Amino acid sequence: MASKELKATILLFLTSIIWGVSFVAQVVGMEYMRPFLFNGLSFLIGAASLVPITLIFDRAKPDAAMRRTLWKYGAVCGLLVFFAGNLQQFGVDLTGSAGKSGFITGLYIIIVPIAGIFMKRPAGKLIWAGAGIAVVGMYFLCVEDGLGSLMLGDGLLLLGACFWAAHIIAIDRFAPKVSALRLSMIQFVICGALCMIFAVLTEPVVPAYMLMGIAPLLYRGIGSIGVAYTLQVVGQRYVAPAKASVIFSLESVFSVVGGVILINEAMTGRAYFGCALIFCGIILSQLQKTKKPA
Repeated sequence: MASKELKATILLFLTSIIWGVSFVAQVVGMEYMRPFLFNGLSFLIGAASLVPITLIFDRAKPDAAMRRTLWKYGAVCGLLVFFAGNLQQFGVDLTGSAGKSGFITGLYIIIVPIAGIFMKRPAGKLIWAGAGIAVVGMYFLCVEDGLGSLMLGDGLLLLGACFWAAHIIAIDRFAPKVSALRLSMIQFVICGALCMIFAVLTEPVVPAYMLMGIAPLLYRGIGSIGVAYTLQVVGQRYVAPAKASVIFSLESVFSVVGGVILINEAMTGRAYFGCALIFCGIILSQLQKTKKPA
């Protein structure tokens, strides 16, 4: 594995860890706020957290043409994150099952290589095999009682998975062409602003509850959004989207581990078996040779 791809792969692993633990913050945050408000504040905090980093590490001011490109790409990514994140959150509310929701959402690791076929970027056999093994592992990890009959919440989660897959593909196309920090910041601002508009129109906005939920908000905003999404943008410069999506399946593992450590959720032998399968799928997918910009 080339040096740049290896470093990028490590960044994507870190992204999965942060996103996985963020599941705990999202569960706790829902005790104080509704989805649009929680997401809106989180993404705006994430955008704000990137301002000083951008001023330090990305001082070169883009010209007018680059600014237009940044806002165009940022608008696309911001809309994709807005739909993906909110479809997922409302799907969780309707299904009432975090495990089942995690499994359905994680199906983007199969959707990405399927989309690659139509984009004339077919994934290799090892990535397909790794993704398949990871999906089976996610089922054992996340679903204890069977999927049961499909309901509205399941459909929202599956639609959200499609948007997550589209976001991974969009980042693959856009990240090599623009500043990663500026692209991240713009997508967060757009997503956060849209969420806040819907929150004000449809949800109770109570400052006292917002203050009570400040801890999960800060973790989600600074960690999961400000840090992890930026690591995704940087890492995907050198890792093909199908391979990246398999790495991101680790999010399911760390969501369970985070639940065990932070909120005392139980982890069964079935779940441990699922984790082992996911790791096997990721390792297998990493053996596939892919080409990304140098």
